[in-house]
Amino acid sequence: MTDTQSKELKVRDKKELTSPAEQTKPGRVFTPDVDIFETEKEITLLADMPGVKSDDFDIDLRDNTLTIVGEAESFENPGAQDIMTEYESGKYYRQFTLSEFVDQEKIDARLNDGVLRLTLPKVEKARPKKISVQAA
Repeated sequence: MTDTQSKELKVRDKKELTSPAEQTKPGRVFTPDVDIFETEKEITLLADMPGVKSDDFDIDLRDNTLTIVGEAESFENPGAQDIMTEYESGKYYRQFTLSEFVDQEKIDARLNDGVLRLTLPKVEKARPKKISVQAA
């Protein structure tokens, strides 16, 4: 496969969460696709959650576990008749275990065009340091 072919847009179906846990609300639960990037100063997590409004997120951090929950509402008009539906509404759910290297007090969350961006700054002691050598 050439570089051009590997960069083509590939449509992926939403992955439904298969969990042994019982739900208290009916409906489908999806696992959002996530990309994670790291620099010397921070970790950035991008979660693809189309249809979720900023008010419909619940981001929780406890016991070093970061939980992201978002609910995408249906776009249906109550008076409209379905002709074809490919968009699946439901809840998104994903969990991550954070290390002691993340400054949990400074985590930032932003939503832009259906993509949730979490910025997880590293604590000062976890950042790489350049040590210079002095001539004697």
